[in-house]
Amino acid sequence: MELDFYFDFGSPASYLAYKRLRQLESEYDLTVHWLPMLLGGVFKATGNVSPVTVAAKGNYMVNQDFPRFAKRYSVPMQFNPHFPINTLNLMRAAIAAQQLGCFDAYADAIFDAMWQEQCNLGDTEQVAMVLTKAGLEAQALMDLSQQPDIKATLITNTEHAVSRGVFGAPTMFVGEEMYFGQDRLDFVEAAILLEKDGR
Repeated sequence: MELDFYFDFGSPASYLAYKRLRQLESEYDLTVHWLPMLLGGVFKATGNVSPVTVAAKGNYMVNQDFPRFAKRYSVPMQFNPHFPINTLNLMRAAIAAQQLGCFDAYADAIFDAMWQEQCNLGDTEQVAMVLTKAGLEAQALMDLSQQPDIKATLITNTEHAVSRGVFGAPTMFVGEEMYFGQDRLDFVEAAILLEKDGR
């Protein structure tokens, strides 16, 4: 089964969904199409805002809901004190990493630095250190991320996401069936099982 995954590194729910989808990839015959988008652009286009702008909701998500799902998925998670972080260059570099064939290592390193190690990834020097530590060519990724075709691809991904009905992150599609939020992954797994059973 194939699944489209729209995400932004600045989204803690995207981190949880990413980790769970990696688990599902190893358990099932699942191909994930990783589609970096700019969440701020999606918010602007759809009139949406981050749920943490509502203080009570933000407190609930950060202190109860995210830890609950991190425990369910058996993944470490610490909320980043530098949140919100401008992820424009991180998302561009994700597309650069796809072009260079190192996306998996890049995504692992950035998601972990953001939501486990609490790094300030709005700081270019910290990003470079994270990438170098992961064995990646930091300068090559950062240079490529500033090329016009990479910038255009991120815009296209974001616009295409909005055209499909995306209003936040993470959002997943199985065919044209849309699933919003890491807390909808049970439905994604159910769809995988249905296909596996040939129904």
